[in-house]
Amino acid sequence: MNTVIPAPAPVILPVRGSEAGFPVRRVYCVGRNYAAHAIEMGHDPSREPPFFFQKNPENLVLPTAGFPYPAQSSDVHHEVELVVALKAGGTDIDPATAMDCVWGYGVGIDFTRRDLQAEAKTKGHPWAAAKAFEHSGPVSPLVAAEDCPDPASGRIHLSVNGETRQDGDLAQMTWKIPEIIVELSKLFTLAAGDIILTGTPAGVSAVNRGDVVTCGVEGFGDLTVTIV
Repeated sequence: MNTVIPAPAPVILPVRGSEAGFPVRRVYCVGRNYAAHAIEMGHDPSREPPFFFQKNPENLVLPTAGFPYPAQSSDVHHEVELVVALKAGGTDIDPATAMDCVWGYGVGIDFTRRDLQAEAKTKGHPWAAAKAFEHSGPVSPLVAAEDCPDPASGRIHLSVNGETRQDGDLAQMTWKIPEIIVELSKLFTLAAGDIILTGTPAGVSAVNRGDVVTCGVEGFGDLTVTIV
């Protein structure tokens, strides 16, 4: 069908070792999925069911040009996360088959305008301005699941200018990857092309212009971002 304005270009993430890319449909994020991070944000992880928010596909970018420090904020935080890319989906997915939906993995940073998020929480407003802004989701090239280790465990870490800020393990996730997929499928119809950011360990803190952020998940990839 012809369009009355030019159709936007699809968002396609690179795949390590392949000339073919991964087309992105939707981006889901899991909030406070590591107990220590929930505590540092002032919440009780033992009482909280999983909750989700979204970024836009266009927010997922390779960090080749750096991360432009966003306007309207003076307190932007880093949150390193394991990225899960789906090749299939559905609704009310069976826990026994949830991992069959996974195509592969990557490493991402959920940059957050913490000051805008705090204001939104106080007013009971949505988090879109704090989470789904331009360049807020730099990601590494994706890696096919068969080329990755078991995501049940593995070091996840982030440093700023060589100083370690976040250092945890995937085993510390409150809700594991199959559970995340199952719970999301109760609320949304998941499909091939969906991306899930699975939460961040403790140690989130502010970045400033000129900072170099390096992060990785053991066996899944690495990522370096310069704040500009």
